[in-house]
Amino acid sequence: MEREVAAGNHLTVGDLLKDLKERLRLELVAGRNALDRPVTHSEVNRPGLSLTGYLEHFRAERIQIIGRGEQAYCAKADPKALFSSLSRMLSYSNLPCLVLTRNENVPVVLSKACRKYNVPLLRTRLDTATFVGELTAFLEDRLASIERVHGVLVDVYGLGVLIQGDSGIGKSECALELLKRGHILVADDVVEIKKRRGGVLVGSCPESLRHYMEVRGLGILDVKLIFGIGAILDRTRIELSVYLEMWRESTMTTYERAGLENRTTKVLGVDIPLVRIPVSPGRNLAILIEVAALNQRLRSQGVFSALTFNQKLIERMKKTKP
Repeated sequence: MEREVAAGNHLTVGDLLKDLKERLRLELVAGRNALDRPVTHSEVNRPGLSLTGYLEHFRAERIQIIGRGEQAYCAKADPKALFSSLSRMLSYSNLPCLVLTRNENVPVVLSKACRKYNVPLLRTRLDTATFVGELTAFLEDRLASIERVHGVLVDVYGLGVLIQGDSGIGKSECALELLKRGHILVADDVVEIKKRRGGVLVGSCPESLRHYMEVRGLGILDVKLIFGIGAILDRTRIELSVYLEMWRESTMTTYERAGLENRTTKVLGVDIPLVRIPVSPGRNLAILIEVAALNQRLRSQGVFSALTFNQKLIERMKKTKP
């Protein structure tokens, strides 16, 4: 199984300002020379008590949000005491920046402290809740752990199925058959997988390969032009992994027959259900993957067909036992 773990995404306050300036109505107030400070966490922090000088459990590594409550305190606090507290806060070298919400007037003490300690101070016109929601979603996407794997990702009945196997086993041909049966292609050859909050794995295709497939004997195919816009999808949640391998008599007994065993594979530290399908002439892999996807949807709802059948069989054996 070929895998490549990508290096962590590098994001700076300058990148943040450039990418979100229009979308989140951001402007730079102070700290222009410190825009190269790195942003490493998707969570944000409301300083609250830290403005009073209480810095225990202060999450300096996060973007600091100065909302309505913090702004009200800054307006009423003693300037010297507030500047002292801000000095201690801003002395953390891993603090990315401060963001003032609701387009309020910037407290003089706050801008003075940011300039002295060379910390970027931004301001947004959005209210705090809206800004935090949008910013967190952006940071989760940009800073998510990424792993690139060799395979095909297809959305089958709304379930993201990652198809892998040895080179030449027929992954792309199987995906083509699934497309003909009305399912949707996400990625061929290279699948980029991001880990989201809650252990959710989302797969997509690198921009340069998006909606293209390579099939031996046919070459490069444009799926969007051949099958239509409805046959492609930018991303999908990966909920099932299918591994195709050549049928070998010597390993025939290792394949699942009853379906009682719950096999998994680990991607970015997350276990996802795994189905190993032996490939031999005459087997319709597309139909097998369709059924595997439907069966996995049932399992996710607590319905285990093999287990139910096994229990019924055991009960019948008990009844017929002399």
